[in-house]
Amino acid sequence: MTDHILVERQGAIQIIRMNRPDKKNALTRAMYATMSRALAEGDADPAVRVHVFLGVPGAFSAGNDLADFLIIATGGEGGNEVWDFLMALAKTEKPMVSGVDGIAVGIGTTLNLHCDLTFATPRTVFRTPFVDLGLVPEAGSSLLAPQILGRQGAFALLGLGEGFSAERAKTAGLIYEVVEDSALETAVLAAAGAIAAKPPQALKIARDLMRAPRDELLARIKLESEHFFERLKSDEARAALTAFMTRKKA
Repeated sequence: MTDHILVERQGAIQIIRMNRPDKKNALTRAMYATMSRALAEGDADPAVRVHVFLGVPGAFSAGNDLADFLIIATGGEGGNEVWDFLMALAKTEKPMVSGVDGIAVGIGTTLNLHCDLTFATPRTVFRTPFVDLGLVPEAGSSLLAPQILGRQGAFALLGLGEGFSAERAKTAGLIYEVVEDSALETAVLAAAGAIAAKPPQALKIARDLMRAPRDELLARIKLESEHFFERLKSDEARAALTAFMTRKKA
């Protein structure tokens, strides 16, 4: 467990809150492991009907903790916790709702592609700087984003690394609704409560029918991950990550 992920239950709603505000919710391997476990335990518990992802004010997630990635890039091992979480997102049987406020970078964006409803605040910006870091898209985003945004919208997000404002994200179909900062959690929990009140088996079938074929999604996550971890050890990624960390320290 890690104090940087808070898991609580409110009736039939399981809330997974990223809680590392000093690092803008950059995700460590321990945080990934805790979220994977929460999804698995919530899915296995019939009392849980819906999962909710939340961050802290001003930061949903700044993405992966690049210090972890730099360890791998410079010859260290690891990364299974990330892989396990991406697979958990794709395999989760119960609906997922997210509330995004402020920074949503990398996995802070791609996580929402798996959610059934995403609410965001006006100050939210979605960004995926994978290519800028010498890396490739992850979490099945190379499959899901073109389905949701169209090929050119997906390229703008995943290839160019353009930032999508909350309004642009809503227009593009990346998120469901834009709500004021003060109303975010209320709106998210109200939607989760409405989902939890539905007949669960009928809802499961409806959700499965609306989602991308799971085998195709899992295969894409596997393919992306192979490229991702190969790229992490490339000269290109090592140079980009080192330069970013140097700028950050400066």
